[in-house]
Amino acid sequence: MLQPITVVMPVYDGVTQLDFTGPHQFLSRTPDLQVRVASLGGQSITVDHLTFSNLDDLVAIESCDVLLVPGGGGCIAAIENDAFLHEIARLGATARYLTSVCSGSLILGAASFLSGRRAACHWAWRDLLPVFGAIIADDRRIVRDGNILTGGGVTAGIDFVLALIAELRGRHVAEMVQLGLEYAPQPPFNSGRPDTAPPEVLEAVNARTGPSRVQRRQRLDAWAAARHASQRV
Repeated sequence: MLQPITVVMPVYDGVTQLDFTGPHQFLSRTPDLQVRVASLGGQSITVDHLTFSNLDDLVAIESCDVLLVPGGGGCIAAIENDAFLHEIARLGATARYLTSVCSGSLILGAASFLSGRRAACHWAWRDLLPVFGAIIADDRRIVRDGNILTGGGVTAGIDFVLALIAELRGRHVAEMVQLGLEYAPQPPFNSGRPDTAPPEVLEAVNARTGPSRVQRRQRLDAWAAARHASQRV
């Protein structure tokens, strides 16, 4: 009989819902896995006009086998939330596997799990990884460094979770889940990465996101400076 495995997905205001609903769909089809989506106090969260309720209380979860941290525009605020980050650090210390999707790797980094480790992230957030001592691992959609498994931006969470399922339950089970959900992507456009998108598309996206990218760099630099100052006291 397979040993049950617990996967905890900590969510927060401003999370990208596909970062956790995509992997959740695949994990929920995997035998003998318990998937727990949790927030501080079990509070409901609303993202992209969707409300997720009946969540587990992150504080009440004693341990997990896999910690899977999703990303999103709210990840900086999540890092700045000492109570949330404390729970990430606490649960991560109990986990056999530390994992993330998209900018969730920044939260793992803020919880001190990525120093000197290679990690993936969304292409527009990847340059922030060194703030936490992490090593940028080019543009691969799945990066493994020991017991740390990280996925690239948003949709990479599907590729990532299949690799995670194969790690937990074997390739045969992962391929069965993939077939059952008919995951066979054939995108109509080849604009999913900066190096394949038409120049005018990349320019438009960079122009739209540029100000927020500057702001989040400033916020993380300020957070890191405050953290280092408190550790010296």
